[in-house]
Order: sequence, then C-alpha cells, then structure tokens
Amino acid sequence: MTDFDVRTANLRALNSLTKYPSIPTYHALDPGNGGLTDKVVEFVGRVHLTEKVDGTNSRIVVLPDRTYLIGSREELLYAEGDLIGNPALGIVDALLDVASAMAPYGTGIVTYYFEVYGGKVTAASKHYTGSRRVGHRVFDICVIDDYATMLDWPTERVSSWRDHGGQRFLDEDELLRVAAGNGLATVPRLDVLDAAELPTDIDKTHQFLVDRLPRTTVALDGTPGRPEGIVLRSGSRSVIAKARFQDYERTLRRRSGGR
Repeated sequence: MTDFDVRTANLRALNSLTKYPSIPTYHALDPGNGGLTDKVVEFVGRVHLTEKVDGTNSRIVVLPDRTYLIGSREELLYAEGDLIGNPALGIVDALLDVASAMAPYGTGIVTYYFEVYGGKVTAASKHYTGSRRVGHRVFDICVIDDYATMLDWPTERVSSWRDHGGQRFLDEDELLRVAAGNGLATVPRLDVLDAAELPTDIDKTHQFLVDRLPRTTVALDGTPGRPEGIVLRSGSRSVIAKARFQDYERTLRRRSGGR
C-alpha cells in the first residue's frame, strides 16, 4: 500500500513533474527569424517514424493511490471524483472514460500523453473531421518512481529537472505493450529506418515528409487532409525530434525569395 494522498500532495510540483517537455525540431530553429538552420538532431541506429498529429497536448496522470488526474500541457483540469471539471478544449470530455478504465502499471506516477484532436480543438481540426468528431492518440508514457522526494522540491527545481531530461519515458516496445494493455490507440507508426537513411538537407527532408506522409492517416471521417509532420525517435526514446511541414515550407519560401 502507498501513503500517497492526492488531497495533501503538492499539486504545483505534481503538475510540473508530469508536464510534457519541449521536443526539438529535427533541423534546429533559428531564434532570429524562426526558420530552420542546417544543423540536425543526430540519430544512431534504428529510427522510428510516427505521425505528428495536430491536436492539443493532453495527459492522464495515474497516481500511486490509483486515482487519476486529467490535464492539458500546462495545467491540471480534473481530479477523479470532481463534480466539475475545467472544460478547456474538450480534453476532460475526451479522456474521462479512458482515465476511469486505466489499468495499474508499477507503483509510481505514470503519465500518459495524448494528442486530442478534431472537434474544434485547433484550426487544423478540419483536416481530420468534417463533422466535429474528436479523437485521441497516445504518443508517450512517462514513469516517475522516486516521486516522494521530488514532490517537496520547489517548482523551479522541478522545471529544471524536467527540462534537462529527468523524466523516464518508456521505450518503443514497452510503450506499445502498455498502450495495447489499456486498449489505447497510439499515434500511427509509419516506418523504421537506419539513421544513415535520414536526409540532412532541408529540401530533401521536406521531400522526405511529402513522400512518407502525403495525407494524415488518422482522419476521423471523410477525406484525409493535411498532416502536421513526422516525429523521429530512437527505440529507447533517448533521442527524439519533430519535423513539421510548415517549418520546411516557410524556410524554403524564404530561401527562394518568397514570403
């Protein structure tokens, strides 16, 4: 049994511990103009490609006492048993039944990260649905075993720990196993390549995106629309990066003299 009690826990620290970290772009962004530079994230060995779904980053946090929280990327929106939940972006409505049925995993704090998409979630929702249907896909799972000490940390220390890779994410095989055990759909797996097969030029990477993902593979109804991009990750999840169509298109337009 655990003596964890969400009613007495430091919720500010808990929120910070379970936020999703920023993911670098495959080609680094120029902070001066927002365009891409020629520097790439370096991968070694096998690289897993998944579709990057254009939705809102959401999370289900399963606590050591087997209760749960639902949150957006920045804030917690609902705790198990609440009479009223924050309706922001429809996240709680989309994930409440999922959270209620979540199977136990380990003895620590386990956070499931989702893209909730479609509906009226983002301006890109039209690429996934014409009838305002809402979907959700798991894209990462994080486990924090030594949470007790960290819940006493000031939020600044928690943020620094998170931003410097302190969270432990499940590797590819374990992520798929745990998601399947909960009946959860993951973001689509597109391919597995050797790192040497990845393009490094900006124009060739853009063409790589076009060839690999001409349309979204997670449309909820109707004709699939424009995808956001591809996420590249090592099997261990120790290296991860995102490649978005809009970043490459904007950069190539600027280099060709367009706006």
